[in-house]
Amino acid sequence: MRLLGTITPTRPLIVVAVQEEAVYLGDAFPVLLTGMGKINATAALATVLARGEHPSEIVNLGTAGALRPGWAGTHQVARVLQHDIDTPSLFALTGKTYGAAITVSETAGPTLATGDLFVSDPAARDRLALEADLVDMEGYAIAVVAQRAGVPFRLIKHVSDEAGEGAGRAWRESVDDCAKILADWLHTQQF
Repeated sequence: MRLLGTITPTRPLIVVAVQEEAVYLGDAFPVLLTGMGKINATAALATVLARGEHPSEIVNLGTAGALRPGWAGTHQVARVLQHDIDTPSLFALTGKTYGAAITVSETAGPTLATGDLFVSDPAARDRLALEADLVDMEGYAIAVVAQRAGVPFRLIKHVSDEAGEGAGRAWRESVDDCAKILADWLHTQQF
C-alpha cells in the first residue's frame, strides 16, 4: 500500500492496484496504490479512510479482462459481483447473504466480476461470462469499503486482455497503453 498525495474532502481519491496502472496519473489528485487482489484493496482503502478525512469520491481506475469477444475500451461499471465466493452455500448454512452483487451506477454499463484469480483459462472465462462482461481483482472490494464508509465511488476499467490463454502476456504488453488511456480519461473529468 502506498498513498501518494493528501486526501481532502474537496478532491477524489484515485485508487489503482499497481504502479504500472498509475504511471501517467500525475499529481493533481491523491493516488492510492493498493496492491493486487481483494485483501490488499480492502486493507489499503479501509486503512486510509480510517486515518482521517474522506475524499469527495473514490475513483477506481484499472485494467480488466474481457469475458466476451468484442469487448474493448474504457467502461464505467454499472454492477459488480464477487466470482470467488459461494453465496448460495453460505446462505444455506447461515440464512444470510454474503457477497451480494452491488449496483455501482444506475446508468447502463457492464457487470464486473471480481475475484482473487487472474483469469487466463478459457473455461473459467466462459463460466464467468454467464454473469458478467469484465473481470478484475479489486473492484468489488473497493466498492464494499467505499459503500460502508459512505463515500461515493466509481469503477472505471479499461480492457487489457481477453481473460483467456495468453492473458498474462497480453496484460504485460498492454498495461502501459491502458495506463495512458486511463490517465487521459481522468484528466477529462470534471470533479
